[in-house]
Amino acid sequence: MNYSSSGRILLSSQREGQISRFRSWVLVAVPLLAILFQVYVPLFFPFLGYLELPLLAVVYFALMRRSQMAGILIGALVGLAQDSLSKNPLGMFGIVKTLVGYFASSIGVRLDVDNVFIRLLLTLFFYVFHQFFYWLLSRALLGHQMAFEIQRTVVLGVLNAIVGAALYHFLDRLREMA
Repeated sequence: MNYSSSGRILLSSQREGQISRFRSWVLVAVPLLAILFQVYVPLFFPFLGYLELPLLAVVYFALMRRSQMAGILIGALVGLAQDSLSKNPLGMFGIVKTLVGYFASSIGVRLDVDNVFIRLLLTLFFYVFHQFFYWLLSRALLGHQMAFEIQRTVVLGVLNAIVGAALYHFLDRLREMA
């Protein structure tokens, strides 16, 4: 590993710093399938309700695109689509996933996000970030008095990070290097 003057942690390979391109059907189908999974699968298999696949899709595409505007757009669209299909107030997931998309894409500019360990850590971090900001917005905007259970959130974050690593490996096969 080497360090460049711009503060990036990079691998000495051909792919360092390149923006990943995806076919348009991938950018539409993967988040849509993730949202449909999030909404409908827990109705039949309640134990799968802990997986936050729309968040994993936002984190992956924001990290790989390495553009803050793309991260914001992906996060906002996925969050609002998830809000429209769920029982939550419109905009809650939209706001939180927009923040996740922005910060994930900002980190994607700085780090080599093709490393599996970095992806695991970032997915865990963004899961906790997502849950914390959702809790904060629920208290501040809606007045809901819900508890933030940090231990439960971290355990579920580890579970989502492991699932995310497998999902990211599959999605890597669908990308085209620019």
